Amino acid sequence: MFENNGLEPIKKVSIIISKGSMEGVYPGLIMANGARMEGIEANLFFTFFGMEAIINKKMDHLKVATVGNPAMHMPTVLGALPGISALATHMMEKEMEKLDIPPVREFIEMIHDAGCYIYACKASVDMFHLKKEDFCKEVDDIITVGEFYETSAGANIIFT
Repeated sequence: MFENNGLEPIKKVSIIISKGSMEGVYPGLIMANGARMEGIEANLFFTFFGMEAIINKKMDHLKVATVGNPAMHMPTVLGALPGISALATHMMEKEMEKLDIPPVREFIEMIHDAGCYIYACKASVDMFHLKKEDFCKEVDDIITVGEFYETSAGANIIFT
C-alpha cells in the first residue's frame, strides 16, 4: 500500500504532451487515465507534435520513433532503414494489446468520457494552420498558454 507520509494528496494534474510518437503520447494518456481512476481532476494539453494524437487524420497512425531514440538500443542508421519504424510500431502495439491498453483514439475517448478535459495549444494550432474541425470531437477547446495556466490553477503540471 502506498503511503504519502502525511503529504496532501494530489487533487488535480495538468499533463502536457508535446511529442507525436507512440512513446511520446502514451505516457500522458496513461497518467491522465490513472488520475481519473483515482478521482484526480485531469487536463491534457497537446502542443507542437503532440497534437498528432488528437488530429483526426493522424491519431490512428502514430509510430514508434526509431531514429535518434537511445532506448531502441540500435545504431541510428539501422533505425533509419525502411520498415524498421513500422516493425517497431507493430511490436509495440502487440505488447500494448496484451496489457489491454487501447489504441489512441479509443483511449482518448475513454479518458474524456471519464471527465478529463482535452485542450489543443492555440499557438501550435495557428503555426500548423489547423482548425477546430481537424481535431477529434473530444477536444474541448483550443486555448492559449495563459489559459492553460488559468485552467491548471492548483494543479501539478506534468510535462511528458
